[in-house]
Amino acid sequence: MTGGIRIIELSLVFTAALTGMEGVAWIMHRYMMHGALWFLHRDHHAKRGPGLELNDLFAVFFASPAIICLYLGIRGHPVLLAAGLGVTAYGMIYFLFHDGLVHRRFPVPMSQGNRFWKPRVQAHHLHHTVATKHGCVSFGFLWAPPVRQVRQQLVLRQRQGRQ
Repeated sequence: MTGGIRIIELSLVFTAALTGMEGVAWIMHRYMMHGALWFLHRDHHAKRGPGLELNDLFAVFFASPAIICLYLGIRGHPVLLAAGLGVTAYGMIYFLFHDGLVHRRFPVPMSQGNRFWKPRVQAHHLHHTVATKHGCVSFGFLWAPPVRQVRQQLVLRQRQGRQ
């Protein structure tokens, strides 16, 4: 027991933060990155070379609440520590998946054809077929709709001229 809070409760906070970040990331990606903050995200949809992108600034944005939670957590607030660790774990998974596996910015010991990762990689590649802020599909990272459904949405949006 830690200050009246049991490990099971801290584990639930960790898990809620980890899984909840997918929803936060989806909302941020859909409405902010493809909205008012497109000027930072645009280079991520363009042909890329080596090095950093403006889009990489989002890592600092997303890490900031986790760092604050971790700091306060080690200062006596175990619930915040668990939340900060959950957000950090999501960030690590996202970094390995998105930057490593999908975009090949560095080598990862996973295959894009892995049964779990393949549909997520395909959905993200379909997201990148659109180079503008409008008309994109599949804004999630670890959760993605079935690839067939993503393709249908993309075709529908292209027909409607939403590109």
